[in-house]
Amino acid sequence: MAQLIVLGVADRDTAEKALDIAADLSRQQLLQLEDAAYAYKDEKGRPRIHQTIGTTGVGALGGALWGTLIGLVFLNPLLGLAVGAATGAVAGKLTDVGIDDDMIKQIGSQLEQGRAAVFLLADSATADRAIEAFAPLHPTVIRTNLTRENERELVEALRS
Repeated sequence: MAQLIVLGVADRDTAEKALDIAADLSRQQLLQLEDAAYAYKDEKGRPRIHQTIGTTGVGALGGALWGTLIGLVFLNPLLGLAVGAATGAVAGKLTDVGIDDDMIKQIGSQLEQGRAAVFLLADSATADRAIEAFAPLHPTVIRTNLTRENERELVEALRS
């Protein structure tokens, strides 16, 4: 089961550093990252979201492939390509995978001005190495789907 951890950090730059750390841990096979995002409030106090996985491009690519194949059957591959890419892009835009967008928006709207929240959805992790990597950012745990005991252990580990 995937584990969701939401960390509060000082600002947008720290949130970007956290995503860099998560990507590095993923490359080292220490964290199987399924999705990641961060939210922050802009200068006008509006919540902003940065997601790492975009579904629009993937949908367009898949739609273009299927549209071309269907277009070949009906002897008009260019029309099939165009229609397939357009419908695939729309389907990709409407598809929500990974971290729930509504939850990201809700937490983002509750942030104090200048603060940021980092959302990590991981299938498995080498916990001690991941905690060690994130600790220098001085994050606070906002939300998890861990057991209460595991969440308490995470909070304590990040404090030290």
